Amino acid sequence: MKFNVKRKVIMQKNSILFVILSAFTVFMWYFFFVPPPEQSYRQTAQSQNTAAVSESGDNKFKRADLNESDIDNIYVKEEYINIETKQYKAVLTNKGAGVLSWSVKEKNGQWVDLVFPESAPVMANFPSLTYKIISKSDEKIVFEYVSKEGWKITKTYNLSDLYMHNLNISVEKNSKTPFPQIDLKWGPGLGTDSKELKENISLTRALVYTAAKPNKLKKLKDNSEPASLCKWTAIDNRYFLAAFIPENSTDFDKILLSRLDKKHPCSVILKAAEPKDVNKKDYSVNFYLGPKGYKHLRTYDLGLEKTVDFGFFGFLGKIAFSALTFFYKLTHNYGWAVVMLTVIIQILVLPLTLKSFKSSAEMKRMQPVIKDIQTKYKDNPQRLKAEMLNIYKSQKVNPLGGCLPMLLQLPIFWAFFTMLRNAYELRNEGWILWVKDLSAADQFMQFGSFNLNLLPLIMGIGMFFQQRMTTVTSDLSQRKIMYIMPVIFTFMFWSFPSGLVLYWLTNSLISMVEQYFIIKKMRLSS
Repeated sequence: MKFNVKRKVIMQKNSILFVILSAFTVFMWYFFFVPPPEQSYRQTAQSQNTAAVSESGDNKFKRADLNESDIDNIYVKEEYINIETKQYKAVLTNKGAGVLSWSVKEKNGQWVDLVFPESAPVMANFPSLTYKIISKSDEKIVFEYVSKEGWKITKTYNLSDLYMHNLNISVEKNSKTPFPQIDLKWGPGLGTDSKELKENISLTRALVYTAAKPNKLKKLKDNSEPASLCKWTAIDNRYFLAAFIPENSTDFDKILLSRLDKKHPCSVILKAAEPKDVNKKDYSVNFYLGPKGYKHLRTYDLGLEKTVDFGFFGFLGKIAFSALTFFYKLTHNYGWAVVMLTVIIQILVLPLTLKSFKSSAEMKRMQPVIKDIQTKYKDNPQRLKAEMLNIYKSQKVNPLGGCLPMLLQLPIFWAFFTMLRNAYELRNEGWILWVKDLSAADQFMQFGSFNLNLLPLIMGIGMFFQQRMTTVTSDLSQRKIMYIMPVIFTFMFWSFPSGLVLYWLTNSLISMVEQYFIIKKMRLSS
């Protein structure tokens, strides 16, 4: 094997620049190009809501026109129904028999409303009309609207103690009256807590889950999708989910996507199919409103757990999540579970790590000799290449040996990274002392509007010493670049969830210990 020294040096420089530019790009995107908080959404949500309603037929009848009694009905007093359980609390209105607010309770006692006020009411049918409240309880709410022409809509909410519920819409008419258009709409957007508002718009997705096997989760990008080809449709963000699961998908015609533009959140609309040759039709839809806890979603056996994003290396992320859950059962602390899982991963990749460290240490030891050869034969490229090849062969060193083992570890590390960033189970779970929520930045101390996050600082310092231990180049400019990387990573991780920073910090500390003993052993043997 022949090594072109000049090409190798250029490749090393390009690799370093690529890593730095990639990290810098992620940093710039995260802090400067992530869509702004919900302020822009709030300024335009009402117009989008009106557009979505108009498109879906929620503010006018497409099959049955409003009459004078319907117009008078618009001015009937609005009434509210408040429901509160241990897991959620909801506010329903008799205007359209829709939902004004639906808040879920988290482990820290905080309530998160999944309905933005500008989007309410969601799940309404003709929100300009006022329904009569037939009955109400924590388990069942029945609304009814009767038209002068002789058609009637009865909406029945069957509520459970958890997050999965049922809505039955019964439509009756006489032989001369056309069926009114029945739609179910959620949005624009899906609520979250204040910590997630900054990137909520960019993370909000409209989804469909295909009925044909193998079932697939797809983003709803086009204007519509045939409802009969889908098991369910949903809107989700990082930690929460609103899903409509029809009991009979053939009862519905289309799944519509509505949004102003990419800078604003979307709505999903489940449009009912027009029944033929019948005077009564029931539409039954189960709906899930709650957090995206992976283990909990799996219990429904509907594929809802697929909304949890484990990233490109999803199969590795699921394995990492299962292992994290196992260690949590042992420690009852997700922070220590992250530490233990990181240690286990380091043990599993130890052979690759040792090979990488040994190769880097050998290259560092050989730097004076390499520099002398490069100086001596700088005007003779052919001789330089031959001498470099000889020195590598005589010392049994592969100059690429320090890079390739680390590249093989990247899928594992990236899967773990993505899993920690998206696992709902880490929300509001603390580690020690000031680290109260592994899904958010640790916020050790606050100075005005500036948050001092201690874990990223410790991580950056650790990375600096790690780079100093492993840097093999004698080129001053390259050494400066290597020392800049910890600074870039510190800023990049500054607002990342502390669970991610804890993983990276633990990984760096273990790597430093391994490097120390490898270097010490090599010094004793030399």
